[in-house]
Amino acid sequence: MSFFSKILDKLGLGKDKDKEQAPSAAHTSAPVAGPPKPAAPAPAAKPAATASKPAAPAPAAGVRPDNVMGKESGAVKSMPAAAPAKPMSAVDVTTMLEQKAKGTGLNWKQSISDLLFLLDLDNSREARTELAKELGAPADVMTDSARMNTWLHKEVLRKIAENGGNIPQDLLD
Repeated sequence: MSFFSKILDKLGLGKDKDKEQAPSAAHTSAPVAGPPKPAAPAPAAKPAATASKPAAPAPAAGVRPDNVMGKESGAVKSMPAAAPAKPMSAVDVTTMLEQKAKGTGLNWKQSISDLLFLLDLDNSREARTELAKELGAPADVMTDSARMNTWLHKEVLRKIAENGGNIPQDLLD
C-alpha cells in the first residue's frame, strides 16, 4: 500500500473501503430478481405451486409483496428504498481533522508533519521524503527540506480533494 493510500484510508477515502462496503451493502438489501416488471392482468385461477418451484419470483429491491400478517393477495406495494449510505467521496475531511486537532496545538492546515501526526502516520523526515517522491516532487524541491514540506503539504491537500475530500479552496491555492 502506498503512503498516500494510507492517508486516504485514514480519512475514509480509501479505495479498499469502497470495495469492502460494496459486498456488505449487497448482503443487507433485499434479493433482486431482476428489473421490476410492468403490472399485467392476473389470470383467473392459478394451480397451487409445487414444492420444487417458488410460489412467486423474489420481489425487486424497494418492493415488497403484500403477504405480511397473513395477507396473500399477491399485490405488490412499493416501499421506500433504504437511504443510500453516505458515499466515501463526501467525507468531511476538514471537520474530521479539526476535531482530531482540537486542544493539541497541531496545525494541520499549514504543516504536513502535523497533518500526518493527526492521522497516526509516520511524520519523520524520511517518511515525508518518501511521500514527496511518490507524489512526484520536482528535483529542486527535494534538495530543501522546508520547500519540500511546503510543496508536499499543498500536494497532499490537493490529492485529498481530488479523491473526494472537502478541502477549503484557500488551502489549495
